Amino acid sequence: MSNYSSASATARLSTIARHLKSSSELPLNTPYSSAQRAIQAPAGPQQSLDGSSFSTKAPTKPQNPMSSQAPHAAVLIPGPIEYDDAVLQSMSHYSESHVGMPFVNTFGETLGMLRKLFQTTNSASQPFVISGSGTLGWDQVAANLAEPGEDVLVLHTGYFADSFSDCFSTYGVKPTQIKAAIGERPQLPEIEKALKEKKYKLITVTHVDTSTGVLSEVVELTKMVRRVSPETLVIVDGVCSVGSEDIKFDEWDLDVVMTASQKAIGCPAGLSILMASGRAIEVFKNRKTPPTSYFGSWKNWLPIMQNYEARKPSYFATPSPQLIHALHTTLSQILSRPLEERFAKHHEVSRKIKSRIESMGLKQLAKNPADQANGMTAIYLPEGVTPPDFLPGLLKKGVIFAGGLHKQIATKYIRFGHMGVSVMQPERGDIDRALDALEERLAEIKKQ
Repeated sequence: MSNYSSASATARLSTIARHLKSSSELPLNTPYSSAQRAIQAPAGPQQSLDGSSFSTKAPTKPQNPMSSQAPHAAVLIPGPIEYDDAVLQSMSHYSESHVGMPFVNTFGETLGMLRKLFQTTNSASQPFVISGSGTLGWDQVAANLAEPGEDVLVLHTGYFADSFSDCFSTYGVKPTQIKAAIGERPQLPEIEKALKEKKYKLITVTHVDTSTGVLSEVVELTKMVRRVSPETLVIVDGVCSVGSEDIKFDEWDLDVVMTASQKAIGCPAGLSILMASGRAIEVFKNRKTPPTSYFGSWKNWLPIMQNYEARKPSYFATPSPQLIHALHTTLSQILSRPLEERFAKHHEVSRKIKSRIESMGLKQLAKNPADQANGMTAIYLPEGVTPPDFLPGLLKKGVIFAGGLHKQIATKYIRFGHMGVSVMQPERGDIDRALDALEERLAEIKKQ
């Protein structure tokens, strides 16, 4: 081998080795990385922030005797959640053409059911289902509804407002944030003041911020926006709310609600789901500049979605037939009962959980009951206890909670997700098991 070839091979191996290093050479802009840097790694095997990443041992007993799933710890994080057997079985659907009529019919029915979930009967509204995470919803909004140089107003209740702002900046859009204290939400008077001082193309609100469990008030906010700045589009980040919180798309006069498949909707991760109003579609059509994304461009996706609903084969990019089948199954289950019952059940279970947590002497990030989400609870740990101290003990009891996500306090709290089948199928026992495990773990920590 020549010296040149040897040097070239060494260089290539060096490049590969850099990618295999456990430590990143670039700082990561994630709460997980922030928290890991803030916590002194304990001696011995390390744990992830949910306590599960380095454990492959399943609980000895299945969590639900009626389930055909392999025994596993109950996943009670704010998404991904536990899934119904029928939904998972839909993922094993045989291969089929994505432009064949059987799949086109399934996709069309799925889009129609999303209209029912979002409670819109307006034919001008348009559902979108695109392969990707919920984050793709941000890109769709930033690339299709705002243009470079335009101003947008972002209401901040936690980590995800910062990320949405970063997304806007990436597309050349200028975000302004109104921030609330941790566990609280911006108030209408300050939002109204901001809208009167400057013209904003759109305003975004995180319905439930997954990092804090704060529930934002959307109805009165939208009424105020329509009164003060009627041309401003109202964008709702419903990734952690659709399916567990009531959302009346038409009645509340919303312009966009975006979500993802893996939370309260109860479908495995991989689908970005979005509902756009006729007003939002018109704003898109009247852009002065082309959309600033290719994959996320409604120029590409709008005709595809319209054709699927009309049961016409169409193609821009290949969808995931198996995920669409799973989404079809879970939506069929959700809509088999009145939505009012579903939302009431999530509220009932949420009140039960929050009351039990309070009886344990624990505090929530969201102090005001009006600001507390129904599908998750963010819980402060006892003083001096961190998620890596606490969560592995829960895992041993067959329960997985999530670590903190808010960068400023990530090492001080944990998050309990209670949505979807864990709530709607009480015979599973997920909620009671989680509450008992939490109480037992607290007792263990106090003895240490």
